[in-house]
Amino acid sequence: MFNDRVAGAPISWGVCEVPGWGHQMDPGRVLAEMRDLGLAATEFGPDGFLPPGAEERAALLDEYGLRAVGGFAPVVLHDPDRDPLPEIRRILSGYEVERSKSELTLVLAAVHGLEGYDERPSLGAAGWTALLANLDRIASLAAEAGVRAVLHPHVGTMVERSNEVRRVLDGSGVPLCLDTGHLLIGGTDPVELAAGAAGRIAHVHLKDVDAELAESVQHGRTPYTEAVRAGLYRPLGAGDVDIAAIVGSLEGAGYDGWYVLEQDTVLDREPAPGAGPLADVRACVEYLTGIGS
Repeated sequence: MFNDRVAGAPISWGVCEVPGWGHQMDPGRVLAEMRDLGLAATEFGPDGFLPPGAEERAALLDEYGLRAVGGFAPVVLHDPDRDPLPEIRRILSGYEVERSKSELTLVLAAVHGLEGYDERPSLGAAGWTALLANLDRIASLAAEAGVRAVLHPHVGTMVERSNEVRRVLDGSGVPLCLDTGHLLIGGTDPVELAAGAAGRIAHVHLKDVDAELAESVQHGRTPYTEAVRAGLYRPLGAGDVDIAAIVGSLEGAGYDGWYVLEQDTVLDREPAPGAGPLADVRACVEYLTGIGS
């Protein structure tokens, strides 16, 4: 019943904003493989992956028969001396053309301003006050532009752990991106969150996870990027997250947003034709088709 709301994410093909992450595949191949898998839409990916001009970007997605669902926006939100709104306005200006076709989502990550997601600083009271206020300011600004803003709890950002997710839920009105992998690594049970806070979930990133590697990342034994290389993320149904229960809770609560297939992947080289991330994303599509039929 929800298969027309399944989208792709370029990071499932190894395309990432982190410098030195790995080999970056060409957008033409990534979009063609998304199309051939029957995905309905895509997130934008990092700056530079798709054309920066909104009209040119929309034309490229049209060429592959894909809609846009919005994009991931890593932004510093906790610094009292740093206003994130100019950066948010710049990002929203690129949503103009696609916005006329469907509602778009600005997927915020409260980054620390350093490179990568392998470590993060601690956040004090002043930082939390700024972060929570900025979330509501950004949500309001995005709504004025016809875009929905959500916060993505994410490994190596200022909102990662379960107590931090709860602080956002209690201290702001912004909805969440439920990322089944990042939440689990941070100590939040995504099944419980989907069942207990469905009304605050407005976007979903579906990942399955190797729980042993996730625990190693959570307790600082394995850096996040190393764990991704080692197979932290598994095709849906092949890991330790009860994806079917999460989808069932959300659908039962009336969720009508996107399910984005997003398995962080690191590539060392260009995959051979028909090989590479395509197989894992295909397995995810087949799994969702099975539980959604």
